[in-house]
Amino acid sequence: MKTKFIQLLTLAFVFVIQVAFAQQTVTGTISNSNGEPIPGATVAIKGTSSATSADFDGRYSIIASNGDVLLVSYVGYLAAQYTVDGASADITLTSATDLDEVTVTGYGQTTKAKSASSTVRITAETIGNRPNASLIQTLTGQVAGLDIFTNSGAPGANSLINLRGRNSINGNTEPLILLDGTPIDEDDFAALNPNEVESLDVLKDAGATAIYGNRGANGVILIKTRRGNYEQDLRVRINASYAFSSVQEDDFDMMGASEILTLEKQLNRGLGATLTDAEIAAYGDGYNWQDHFWQNGLTSNHNITLTSGGSNSSQLTSFGYFDQEGITITTGLKRFNLRNNFNTKSENGKFRMASSLSINFAKSNNRADEGSSGINRNVQFGPQYSAPYVYPSDKGDDPSAFGSAKGLSVFQITPLILMDLAEKTVNKVEETKIIYNLDTSYDLLDNLTFRSVTGLDYAGTRGMFSEPSDGWSSTYFEGSDDAGLAGSQSLSQTNIFSINQVTSLTWNQTFDEKHNITLAAYTEYFKAHYKTFGYNSVGLNPKTYYPGDGSSYVGDSSSNDVFVDTTSANLLNAGLFSYFSSLDYDFDGKYGFSATARRDASYRFSKSNRWGTFGSVALRWNVSEEDFMQDTAFDYLKIRTSYGTNGNQRISGGGYFTAPDLYESLYATGTGYQGQVSTFVSQIPNDDLKWETVTQFNVGAEFSVFDDLINGEIDVYFKKTDDLYQSKPVSAINAITSLSANVGGVENNGFDILLNLNLIKAKGDNFGLSFSFNGNYNENKLYDIPADTGYIIGIGRNGYQIGENYIIRYAGVNPANGNLLFYTKDNQITESPNADTDRVWTDKTSVPDFFGGFSAKATYKGFTFSTQFNYATGTYRFDNNMSRFQAYSSVGRFNMSRDVLRAWTPTNTITDMPAYNSSNRTAYSSDRFQRNADYLTLRFASLSYDFKPSLLAGTGIKNLNLFVNGENLLTFSEWRGFDVVARSSSSLIYPNPRTISIGLNATF
Repeated sequence: MKTKFIQLLTLAFVFVIQVAFAQQTVTGTISNSNGEPIPGATVAIKGTSSATSADFDGRYSIIASNGDVLLVSYVGYLAAQYTVDGASADITLTSATDLDEVTVTGYGQTTKAKSASSTVRITAETIGNRPNASLIQTLTGQVAGLDIFTNSGAPGANSLINLRGRNSINGNTEPLILLDGTPIDEDDFAALNPNEVESLDVLKDAGATAIYGNRGANGVILIKTRRGNYEQDLRVRINASYAFSSVQEDDFDMMGASEILTLEKQLNRGLGATLTDAEIAAYGDGYNWQDHFWQNGLTSNHNITLTSGGSNSSQLTSFGYFDQEGITITTGLKRFNLRNNFNTKSENGKFRMASSLSINFAKSNNRADEGSSGINRNVQFGPQYSAPYVYPSDKGDDPSAFGSAKGLSVFQITPLILMDLAEKTVNKVEETKIIYNLDTSYDLLDNLTFRSVTGLDYAGTRGMFSEPSDGWSSTYFEGSDDAGLAGSQSLSQTNIFSINQVTSLTWNQTFDEKHNITLAAYTEYFKAHYKTFGYNSVGLNPKTYYPGDGSSYVGDSSSNDVFVDTTSANLLNAGLFSYFSSLDYDFDGKYGFSATARRDASYRFSKSNRWGTFGSVALRWNVSEEDFMQDTAFDYLKIRTSYGTNGNQRISGGGYFTAPDLYESLYATGTGYQGQVSTFVSQIPNDDLKWETVTQFNVGAEFSVFDDLINGEIDVYFKKTDDLYQSKPVSAINAITSLSANVGGVENNGFDILLNLNLIKAKGDNFGLSFSFNGNYNENKLYDIPADTGYIIGIGRNGYQIGENYIIRYAGVNPANGNLLFYTKDNQITESPNADTDRVWTDKTSVPDFFGGFSAKATYKGFTFSTQFNYATGTYRFDNNMSRFQAYSSVGRFNMSRDVLRAWTPTNTITDMPAYNSSNRTAYSSDRFQRNADYLTLRFASLSYDFKPSLLAGTGIKNLNLFVNGENLLTFSEWRGFDVVARSSSSLIYPNPRTISIGLNATF
């Protein structure tokens, strides 16, 4: 018996030894598809209670045997299984294109996998720390189909946004933008802080936008700000950066002083005609006025964010300060921001409340006349056009004697005039913007929720322009009655307040664990109020003058009307009301159906047309969930389609308050027969005026293949806008020649594409490399133009795009005599085309056919290097700067491009520049200065380093990141100007700068 016991004990001992030797410590790193570690990921052995969690660097350690199956999971990622085969196991969790990511669809939310709509999310990762005052501008090139361009580089300048083409001629074409659920003005971003933003969702197709009915015709952009988390200790996050801006290079090749003076002497004009060759040579290159009017601007940007949370509440409070010097002297933007986001819930979780309060103040100093031709108003004349033989020392102290020592003309002293303007005048705008949103919800039943969302938006704007009496313009234009008192001052105050309130009831139910239905009903109320007051005072006493103060005002005199002040005031209101519903159905995560229906009322239309009806349907099929898709290259595949309509009630563009009464008869008072005060018709009413209606069909696919090596989305869309708002010709019997009407339409058909390539997935600190590409092709076509000819000059023609150029075509320079040559309508060469009959449609506009962006991201041992390139093709613009710099009539007044030295002469007959005395040089408007404006730009580049936690141990710093960023670094284009990305053909505009920034992010 004893012997058997010893034998059994021996066998048990041997078994234990074998098990002990079979088990081992398995270590590795849990990371995502981009190679970034996933702290807190759970690693468990299947069929046992043994489990562990990954540390801050994604590393884990667990005792397991070969053949054991590790179950790895983390919120937001697809669970993974790994069979142990050795002591090391690095595991990658894939988001499969973020299937579990919460996606906003209309007024609710779902997951990416269950969404039937075309939406794109941009996170703070690609918009934060950008050296740009405007949040919207940071989106440029990041979303397929989202066309953003800015025609001015002035700090805080407004951008124009179009999504999937231009849907209207005269109406608003920009998307609806909501900040934490509150609608905000798409032109009002100078006062908002981009560093407060967590993400932006761009809703593209009717499946996503139709529920916004009266305001979703041009797409929707939802901005979500950062919030605190429950059960979180106090954390302090600091962001600080400094940026240095400069003017991008141009290719105008402007002359130096001796060169332009030599040309003046040759043409017997200006100062050069009075100088000897030796005196001209002594000038050399002269003075570069760019060095005076343009500067290297410094921007400082500082943000402090505090977050904390308990079991039932959380908060985020942030403070921001932004101070940007413009690259043009005396221009800049200062901004102060305060934000508080608060969340709370009841103990049982049935009641939830979230509030967002944003208080912003911005002060800008910019020049309102950029792009104009006023040599005493547009400061951009100074650096771009000034004669280099004029020096700052020529200014002197007497405004009436600028340049008198050289006998300079008023045109030649332009830089001196603008120096005086910049030094003495004040042109500033102060804006206070307050946005508040209160979102409350209560679960009446387990599957029935009541919700109320109220958004308040207030914007108060104060503008001041003040020009003293001793300025050049005041002195130059003064008369005998206002001698020494010819200054002026304008002040204005505008207040806009709006409220948007949405109430909803949502029912959600799951049947048989496979059928899920969500049904919601809503009402929405919007009201906006506008109030403005301003005045202009003519006549300022220099003895008591101070900008913005009224002590220097000169009262009107009974002997003349020189010092007559003027005032202005206006009160406007706007209102919308809607009720609508939505239905979402999901079967087993494979198939989905969504539908919306909405009724809208707008104050812009008569009672008979006040209401509009809009809606959509959307379908999806998660193909990768089918059994036949198993063991294929597809990790994920979804096909979706949608169809629906939206209304555009902003039929004349502008803001909330434009065109409020086109359905009414309006009368005005004026001078009538024999000078008598009379009343006459000023507007013919149109009771039939109604919404512009956008109908859109979209079909798309989302996919991920080869373990998320490649993922992306492809969408094809067809959009049509009916009942375009236009002016229709009518009989002039009432002295009115047009009537506002709904007539004609426009189509936008095209496709969006997004591709992501995770080429090298980093393991831990190893090298990782990924690429991304997006693009949009759009074909814009007009139809049913309200004209017998089928076209309207300045708008376009049937079957072609809005804004198509209609112009005489330039053919070159006649080698025989140096005159310009042109094409007739029939493609014959002539020097004297007919200005009416020889113009043709060119099928060219400034809107690109294909545009988008591509980027690369590389990571290695805490370093991250990323780039973003933007591109556009099929773009044509008129280079009016070049037309100025090649205008022979300006010789003797301004500087010129060296191009004019190629002018035709009897010995230089083959050239692109006409003779100086060509007879038809200014006789015809043609496309001579229309240029191809296709481009490829390095829009953004960033190099950053994340310190390892071990290096920060004992410092109190949880995370530390250092970065160097750059905007507008390189441009490849035939365009010769400062900024090929701008769409404006206006000359002498504020250039968009090149900017380099350095900074840090730290969390305590």
